[in-house]
Amino acid sequence: MDILHAGLEVVLESHLTSYLLLIAGITLLLVGGTVLVQGASGIARRFNVSPIIIGLTVVAFGTSTPELVVNVTGALVGQTDLAFGNAVGSNLANFGLVLGIAAIMSPIYLQGQLVRREVPFLLLVTAILMVMAWDEPLSGTTPMLDRGDAIILFLLFTVFVYFMVRDVMREKDDPILSGAQAFQTSPDSQGVARCTVYSIAGMAMLTYGGSITIEQGAAIAKLWAMPEVVIGIFVVAVVPELVTSAIAAYRKETDLALGNIVGSNIFNSLVVLPAAAIISPLPIPKGGDLDLAMAFVFVLVVIPLFIFSKAKLGPMAGATLLMTYVGYLYFRVTT
Repeated sequence: MDILHAGLEVVLESHLTSYLLLIAGITLLLVGGTVLVQGASGIARRFNVSPIIIGLTVVAFGTSTPELVVNVTGALVGQTDLAFGNAVGSNLANFGLVLGIAAIMSPIYLQGQLVRREVPFLLLVTAILMVMAWDEPLSGTTPMLDRGDAIILFLLFTVFVYFMVRDVMREKDDPILSGAQAFQTSPDSQGVARCTVYSIAGMAMLTYGGSITIEQGAAIAKLWAMPEVVIGIFVVAVVPELVTSAIAAYRKETDLALGNIVGSNIFNSLVVLPAAAIISPLPIPKGGDLDLAMAFVFVLVVIPLFIFSKAKLGPMAGATLLMTYVGYLYFRVTT
Protein backbone atom coordinates (compact mmCIF):
# COMPACT_ATOMS: atom_id res chain seq x y z
CA MET A 1 0.00 0.00 0.00
CA ASP A 2 2.85 2.35 0.89
CA ILE A 3 4.56 1.51 -2.38
CA LEU A 4 1.35 2.30 -4.30
CA HIS A 5 0.96 5.58 -2.41
CA ALA A 6 4.58 6.55 -3.11
CA GLY A 7 4.17 5.67 -6.77
CA LEU A 8 1.02 7.80 -7.01
CA GLU A 9 2.85 10.76 -5.47
CA VAL A 10 5.65 10.44 -8.02
CA VAL A 11 3.15 10.36 -10.90
CA LEU A 12 1.25 13.40 -9.57
CA GLU A 13 4.48 15.30 -9.04
CA SER A 14 5.58 14.50 -12.59
CA HIS A 15 2.25 15.66 -13.99
CA LEU A 16 2.38 18.86 -11.93
CA THR A 17 5.88 19.58 -13.24
CA SER A 18 4.63 19.15 -16.80
CA TYR A 19 1.78 21.61 -16.23
CA LEU A 20 4.10 24.17 -14.60
CA LEU A 21 6.63 23.88 -17.43
CA LEU A 22 3.79 24.24 -19.93
CA ILE A 23 2.74 27.50 -18.25
CA ALA A 24 6.37 28.68 -18.33
CA GLY A 25 6.61 27.85 -22.03
CA ILE A 26 3.40 29.70 -22.86
CA THR A 27 4.63 32.71 -20.86
CA LEU A 28 7.84 32.76 -22.90
CA LEU A 29 5.76 32.57 -26.07
CA LEU A 30 3.61 35.50 -25.01
CA VAL A 31 6.61 37.66 -24.10
CA GLY A 32 8.57 36.54 -27.16
CA GLY A 33 5.64 37.20 -29.48
CA THR A 34 5.19 40.71 -28.08
CA VAL A 35 8.89 41.52 -28.40
CA LEU A 36 9.14 40.06 -31.92
CA VAL A 37 6.11 41.99 -33.21
CA GLN A 38 7.43 45.19 -31.62
CA GLY A 39 10.88 44.74 -33.13
CA ALA A 40 9.67 43.64 -36.57
CA SER A 41 7.11 46.44 -36.90
CA GLY A 42 9.78 48.91 -35.75
CA ILE A 43 12.14 47.71 -38.48
CA ALA A 44 9.36 48.03 -41.04
CA ARG A 45 8.68 51.62 -40.02
CA ARG A 46 12.34 52.68 -39.90
CA PHE A 47 13.25 51.08 -43.23
CA ASN A 48 9.93 52.04 -44.87
CA VAL A 49 9.35 48.33 -45.58
CA SER A 50 5.80 47.03 -45.80
CA PRO A 51 4.87 45.08 -42.64
CA ILE A 52 3.49 42.35 -44.93
CA ILE A 53 7.02 41.77 -46.28
CA ILE A 54 8.43 41.54 -42.76
CA GLY A 55 5.63 39.13 -41.85
CA LEU A 56 6.22 36.95 -44.91
CA THR A 57 9.92 36.60 -44.21
CA VAL A 58 11.43 37.43 -40.81
CA VAL A 59 8.39 36.83 -38.60
CA ALA A 60 7.04 33.83 -40.54
CA PHE A 61 10.36 31.99 -40.59
CA GLY A 62 11.01 32.91 -36.98
CA THR A 63 7.71 31.54 -35.71
CA SER A 64 8.22 28.38 -37.80
CA THR A 65 11.58 27.65 -36.18
CA PRO A 66 10.05 25.52 -33.37
CA GLU A 67 8.27 23.36 -35.97
CA LEU A 68 11.52 22.92 -37.92
CA VAL A 69 13.38 21.85 -34.76
CA VAL A 70 10.60 19.43 -33.79
CA ASN A 71 10.39 17.92 -37.29
CA VAL A 72 14.12 17.31 -37.61
CA THR A 73 14.25 15.87 -34.09
CA GLY A 74 11.18 13.73 -34.75
CA ALA A 75 12.67 12.35 -37.97
CA LEU A 76 15.94 11.52 -36.23
CA VAL A 77 14.23 9.56 -33.43
CA GLY A 78 11.59 7.97 -35.66
CA GLN A 79 8.54 9.98 -34.51
CA THR A 80 7.31 10.43 -38.07
CA ASP A 81 3.63 10.86 -37.18
CA LEU A 82 4.52 13.78 -34.92
CA ALA A 83 6.71 15.33 -37.65
CA PHE A 84 3.93 15.07 -40.26
CA GLY A 85 1.23 16.34 -37.91
CA ASN A 86 3.45 19.21 -36.81
CA ALA A 87 3.87 20.71 -40.30
CA VAL A 88 0.42 19.94 -41.72
CA GLY A 89 -1.28 20.86 -38.46
CA SER A 90 0.46 24.21 -38.43
CA ASN A 91 -0.96 24.97 -41.89
CA LEU A 92 -4.44 23.94 -40.75
CA ALA A 93 -4.23 25.99 -37.59
CA ASN A 94 -2.82 29.05 -39.34
CA PHE A 95 -5.79 29.46 -41.66
CA GLY A 96 -8.50 28.09 -39.37
CA LEU A 97 -7.54 29.11 -35.86
CA VAL A 98 -4.91 31.85 -36.18
CA LEU A 99 -6.42 33.77 -39.10
CA GLY A 100 -9.90 33.33 -37.61
CA ILE A 101 -8.92 34.76 -34.22
CA ALA A 102 -6.86 37.56 -35.81
CA ALA A 103 -9.83 38.58 -38.02
CA ILE A 104 -12.16 38.59 -35.01
CA MET A 105 -9.75 40.84 -33.10
CA SER A 106 -9.17 43.23 -36.01
CA PRO A 107 -10.28 43.13 -39.69
CA ILE A 108 -7.58 41.70 -41.97
CA TYR A 109 -7.02 43.54 -45.27
CA LEU A 110 -5.36 41.94 -48.27
CA GLN A 111 -3.02 44.63 -49.57
CA GLY A 112 -0.68 44.61 -52.54
CA GLN A 113 0.06 42.24 -55.37
CA LEU A 114 2.67 40.38 -53.35
CA VAL A 115 0.27 38.62 -51.01
CA ARG A 116 -2.27 38.20 -53.80
CA ARG A 117 0.42 36.11 -55.47
CA GLU A 118 1.52 34.22 -52.35
CA VAL A 119 -1.93 32.87 -51.49
CA PRO A 120 -2.50 31.21 -54.91
CA PHE A 121 1.06 29.89 -54.74
CA LEU A 122 0.27 28.38 -51.35
CA LEU A 123 -2.83 26.79 -52.86
CA LEU A 124 -0.66 25.19 -55.57
CA VAL A 125 1.86 23.91 -52.99
CA THR A 126 -0.92 22.39 -50.87
CA ALA A 127 -2.36 20.67 -53.95
CA ILE A 128 1.07 19.22 -54.77
CA LEU A 129 1.36 17.88 -51.22
CA MET A 130 -2.07 16.22 -51.57
CA VAL A 131 -0.98 14.48 -54.77
CA MET A 132 2.26 13.34 -53.12
CA ALA A 133 0.19 11.72 -50.34
CA TRP A 134 -1.97 9.77 -52.83
CA ASP A 135 0.55 6.98 -53.44
CA GLU A 136 -1.96 4.23 -52.68
CA PRO A 137 -4.76 5.25 -55.07
CA LEU A 138 -2.35 6.44 -57.78
CA SER A 139 0.30 3.71 -57.73
CA GLY A 140 -0.82 1.12 -55.18
CA THR A 141 2.16 1.75 -52.89
CA THR A 142 2.36 2.74 -49.22
CA PRO A 143 1.57 6.47 -48.87
CA MET A 144 4.64 8.43 -47.84
CA LEU A 145 6.70 11.52 -48.49
CA ASP A 146 10.06 10.20 -49.62
CA ARG A 147 13.34 11.93 -50.37
CA GLY A 148 12.36 12.56 -53.98
CA ASP A 149 9.24 14.41 -52.82
CA ALA A 150 11.37 16.38 -50.35
CA ILE A 151 13.76 17.49 -53.10
CA ILE A 152 10.82 18.66 -55.24
CA LEU A 153 9.47 20.73 -52.34
CA PHE A 154 12.91 22.25 -51.69
CA LEU A 155 13.16 23.17 -55.37
CA LEU A 156 9.76 24.83 -55.21
CA PHE A 157 11.03 26.91 -52.30
CA THR A 158 14.03 28.09 -54.32
CA VAL A 159 11.68 29.02 -57.18
CA PHE A 160 9.49 30.95 -54.72
CA VAL A 161 12.51 32.86 -53.39
CA TYR A 162 13.84 33.54 -56.89
CA PHE A 163 10.60 35.04 -58.20
CA MET A 164 10.10 37.10 -55.06
CA VAL A 165 13.57 38.65 -55.35
CA ARG A 166 13.25 39.14 -59.12
CA ASP A 167 9.90 40.88 -58.86
CA VAL A 168 11.17 43.13 -56.09
CA MET A 169 14.17 44.21 -58.12
CA ARG A 170 12.07 44.88 -61.24
CA GLU A 171 9.38 46.97 -59.58
CA LYS A 172 10.75 50.38 -58.70
CA ASP A 173 7.73 51.23 -56.63
CA ASP A 174 7.86 47.99 -54.61
CA PRO A 175 7.90 48.66 -50.85
CA ILE A 176 10.89 46.36 -50.34
CA LEU A 177 13.04 48.33 -52.78
CA SER A 178 12.05 51.63 -51.25
CA GLY A 179 12.86 50.08 -47.91
CA ALA A 180 16.35 49.21 -49.13
CA GLN A 181 16.87 52.83 -50.18
CA ALA A 182 15.68 54.00 -46.78
CA PHE A 183 18.20 51.68 -45.16
CA GLN A 184 21.07 53.34 -46.99
CA THR A 185 20.09 56.84 -45.81
CA SER A 186 18.51 56.16 -42.43
CA PRO A 187 20.31 58.07 -39.62
CA ASP A 188 18.50 56.22 -36.84
CA SER A 189 21.04 53.41 -36.51
CA GLN A 190 20.47 53.05 -32.76
CA GLY A 191 16.73 52.63 -33.26
CA VAL A 192 17.32 50.07 -36.00
CA ALA A 193 19.80 48.18 -33.84
CA ARG A 194 17.35 48.14 -30.92
CA CYS A 195 14.53 46.81 -33.09
CA THR A 196 16.86 44.16 -34.50
CA VAL A 197 17.82 43.06 -31.00
CA TYR A 198 14.12 42.91 -30.07
CA SER A 199 13.40 40.75 -33.13
CA ILE A 200 16.25 38.33 -32.40
CA ALA A 201 15.34 38.14 -28.71
CA GLY A 202 11.69 37.53 -29.61
CA MET A 203 12.62 34.70 -31.98
CA ALA A 204 14.86 33.14 -29.33
CA MET A 205 12.07 33.25 -26.74
CA LEU A 206 9.57 31.85 -29.25
CA THR A 207 11.95 29.03 -30.14
CA TYR A 208 12.76 28.11 -26.54
CA GLY A 209 9.23 28.66 -25.30
CA GLY A 210 7.89 26.71 -28.25
CA SER A 211 10.25 23.84 -27.48
CA ILE A 212 9.07 23.69 -23.86
CA THR A 213 5.42 24.04 -24.82
CA ILE A 214 5.73 21.36 -27.48
CA GLU A 215 7.48 18.87 -25.19
CA GLN A 216 5.20 19.35 -22.21
CA GLY A 217 2.04 19.76 -24.28
CA ALA A 218 2.75 16.49 -26.03
CA ALA A 219 3.44 14.78 -22.69
CA ILE A 220 0.16 16.03 -21.22
CA ALA A 221 -1.80 15.18 -24.35
CA LYS A 222 -0.44 11.64 -24.25
CA LEU A 223 -1.98 11.26 -20.80
CA TRP A 224 -5.29 11.54 -22.64
CA ALA A 225 -4.20 8.77 -25.05
CA MET A 226 -4.21 11.04 -28.11
CA PRO A 227 -2.36 9.79 -31.24
CA GLU A 228 0.96 11.46 -32.08
CA VAL A 229 -0.37 12.90 -35.34
CA VAL A 230 -3.24 14.58 -33.47
CA ILE A 231 -0.79 15.92 -30.90
CA GLY A 232 1.28 17.35 -33.74
CA ILE A 233 -1.74 18.92 -35.41
CA PHE A 234 -3.44 20.51 -32.42
CA VAL A 235 -0.73 20.89 -29.74
CA VAL A 236 2.71 21.17 -31.32
CA ALA A 237 1.80 23.25 -34.34
CA VAL A 238 -0.42 26.02 -33.03
CA VAL A 239 1.08 28.18 -30.34
CA PRO A 240 3.93 30.30 -31.83
CA GLU A 241 1.97 31.55 -34.87
CA LEU A 242 -1.20 32.01 -32.81
CA VAL A 243 0.56 34.12 -30.18
CA THR A 244 2.46 36.24 -32.71
CA SER A 245 -0.50 36.86 -35.03
CA ALA A 246 -2.91 37.55 -32.16
CA ILE A 247 -0.52 40.10 -30.69
CA ALA A 248 -0.01 41.67 -34.13
CA ALA A 249 -3.81 41.91 -34.60
CA TYR A 250 -4.23 43.40 -31.13
CA ARG A 251 -1.60 46.03 -31.98
CA LYS A 252 -3.46 46.68 -35.30
CA GLU A 253 -0.46 45.29 -37.25
CA THR A 254 -2.81 43.21 -39.40
CA ASP A 255 -0.41 43.21 -42.38
CA LEU A 256 2.20 41.63 -40.14
CA ALA A 257 -0.33 39.04 -38.94
CA LEU A 258 -1.39 38.09 -42.49
CA GLY A 259 2.19 37.94 -43.73
CA ASN A 260 3.11 35.71 -40.78
CA ILE A 261 0.29 33.27 -41.57
CA VAL A 262 0.93 32.99 -45.32
CA GLY A 263 4.72 32.98 -45.02
CA SER A 264 4.65 30.42 -42.22
CA ASN A 265 2.50 28.04 -44.30
CA ILE A 266 4.84 28.33 -47.27
CA PHE A 267 7.86 27.73 -45.03
CA ASN A 268 6.16 24.77 -43.32
CA SER A 269 5.26 23.14 -46.62
CA LEU A 270 8.49 23.75 -48.53
CA VAL A 271 11.12 23.63 -45.76
CA VAL A 272 9.85 22.16 -42.47
CA LEU A 273 8.11 19.09 -43.93
CA PRO A 274 10.78 18.14 -46.49
CA ALA A 275 13.54 18.71 -43.90
CA ALA A 276 12.13 15.73 -42.00
CA ALA A 277 11.46 13.68 -45.14
CA ILE A 278 15.03 14.12 -46.41
CA ILE A 279 16.32 12.60 -43.14
CA SER A 280 13.81 9.78 -43.00
CA PRO A 281 10.89 9.15 -45.42
CA LEU A 282 7.61 10.09 -43.73
CA PRO A 283 4.77 7.56 -43.96
CA ILE A 284 1.44 9.37 -44.28
CA PRO A 285 -0.37 8.56 -41.00
CA LYS A 286 -3.98 7.49 -40.87
CA GLY A 287 -6.12 10.49 -41.77
CA GLY A 288 -3.11 12.43 -43.06
CA ASP A 289 -4.54 12.70 -46.56
CA LEU A 290 -7.70 14.16 -45.04
CA ASP A 291 -5.63 16.71 -43.12
CA LEU A 292 -3.95 17.83 -46.34
CA ALA A 293 -7.33 18.05 -48.09
CA MET A 294 -8.69 20.18 -45.25
CA ALA A 295 -5.66 22.48 -45.46
CA PHE A 296 -6.33 22.83 -49.20
CA VAL A 297 -9.99 23.69 -48.53
CA PHE A 298 -9.02 26.40 -46.03
CA VAL A 299 -6.74 28.14 -48.53
CA LEU A 300 -9.27 27.65 -51.33
CA VAL A 301 -12.06 29.24 -49.26
CA VAL A 302 -9.97 32.17 -48.05
CA ILE A 303 -9.29 33.41 -51.62
CA PRO A 304 -12.95 34.12 -52.53
CA LEU A 305 -13.56 35.43 -49.01
CA PHE A 306 -11.02 38.16 -49.68
CA ILE A 307 -12.14 38.72 -53.28
CA PHE A 308 -15.87 39.10 -52.57
CA SER A 309 -15.47 41.11 -49.38
CA LYS A 310 -13.41 43.89 -50.97
CA ALA A 311 -10.08 42.43 -49.81
CA LYS A 312 -11.24 42.40 -46.20
CA LEU A 313 -11.65 39.53 -43.78
CA GLY A 314 -13.96 40.68 -40.98
CA PRO A 315 -15.13 39.22 -37.66
CA MET A 316 -17.97 37.20 -39.24
CA ALA A 317 -15.66 35.44 -41.69
CA GLY A 318 -13.10 34.98 -38.93
CA ALA A 319 -15.69 33.34 -36.68
CA THR A 320 -16.67 31.01 -39.55
CA LEU A 321 -13.07 29.93 -40.05
CA LEU A 322 -12.66 29.40 -36.32
CA MET A 323 -15.83 27.31 -35.96
CA THR A 324 -14.84 25.20 -38.97
CA TYR A 325 -11.44 24.54 -37.42
CA VAL A 326 -12.95 23.62 -34.04
CA GLY A 327 -15.43 21.31 -35.78
CA TYR A 328 -12.63 19.57 -37.65
CA LEU A 329 -10.60 19.31 -34.45
CA TYR A 330 -13.53 17.57 -32.75
CA PHE A 331 -13.98 15.24 -35.72
CA ARG A 332 -10.26 14.41 -35.85
CA VAL A 333 -9.97 13.68 -32.13
CA THR A 334 -13.11 11.57 -31.89
CA THR A 335 -12.53 9.38 -35.00
